[in-house]
Amino acid sequence: MIESWLERAAPDRVAVEAPDGVLTYAELLAAARDAARGYSGRVELAATPGVEFVVRLHACLLAGARAVPIDPRLRADERAALGDAPGDLVVHTSGTTGVPRPVGLTTTDIEANARGVAAALGLTDDERWLCPLPLSHIGGLMVLLRSAVYGTTAVLGPPDTGNVTVSSLVPTQLARLLDADASPPSRAVLLGGAPADPALLVRARDAGWPVAPSYGLTQTCSAATIGEIGDTETSGRPIPGVTVTIAPDQEIVVGSVHTGDLGRLDERGRLIVVGRKTDTIVTGGENVAPAEVEAVLRAHPAVADAGVFARPHAEWGEAVTARVVLRPGAQATGDELRAYAAERLARFKVPKAVELADELPRTESGKLLRRELA
Repeated sequence: MIESWLERAAPDRVAVEAPDGVLTYAELLAAARDAARGYSGRVELAATPGVEFVVRLHACLLAGARAVPIDPRLRADERAALGDAPGDLVVHTSGTTGVPRPVGLTTTDIEANARGVAAALGLTDDERWLCPLPLSHIGGLMVLLRSAVYGTTAVLGPPDTGNVTVSSLVPTQLARLLDADASPPSRAVLLGGAPADPALLVRARDAGWPVAPSYGLTQTCSAATIGEIGDTETSGRPIPGVTVTIAPDQEIVVGSVHTGDLGRLDERGRLIVVGRKTDTIVTGGENVAPAEVEAVLRAHPAVADAGVFARPHAEWGEAVTARVVLRPGAQATGDELRAYAAERLARFKVPKAVELADELPRTESGKLLRRELA
């Protein structure tokens, strides 16, 4: 399967551009075939952005070895703790709810996702897809693999959107590029990895950025739903070949995968993600979704970021608590922000305390590490 991906691409077309070099499809296929002779079983690959990683990844797939991309910054004991799973490509989840879990993917899964994303975004065979995301995580890795399926060019490097047609970004990267007044890619930004603040999406749309919000997870090869460019309210519809349903308890189910996320489908079949099941705060017998409170706090003009979590409370069981980061030069007190929230939320949802911080703990993909706030 993987050999046919590389063989059917135009041999002189650039397969990958990276900080350490450029490879055409003919060069990538020859190098991967040569390296494949030494691979079998489970092969850990230090996921450093560069041509060496790309060659070794394709060599594993050619040889039938199980490729396991590993964050090169992990210590030896952290690497040893990573689990394994059956499949052609083993990718670990981001670990936002605990230890990263191994997920086995097949080349059939990868190709199906690639075709679905291409159909949803209207991609052609001349794309140049920028990947500034970690290659040890599914969002970054799938840029390489989708490009191989399409026979197009993957561009590895920092989030510089010049001279590319498509870019995969997380919300934090998008915000920084907007702050820097960078030029957008010509066709689309596939935005994922973490929930996007509607205010950020509006800002991007008004600045002329072709942002398509998405929702996905490692088990679905990244994107499972993709929104229309300019959508500021939803994560879009399922890509072709994917089904999304909502369980009676509001859990999002992708195919047969219970995601642990809560959401709903609007009248047009677009997915609206509400939050995580495990994040729900139960205060005085009432359920509070942290994401709803965070959205209200981030709408305050002085607030750059917000994280809401549960703190044990003798009377209420759990107290809704918020930690916020103010915008540079802005001023606001915790009491002022509580008053702002009280005007927009039911009384039981208003944080009992709002604390100021310099930054919030987040993963590389921008997901809030809520457990580290408590």
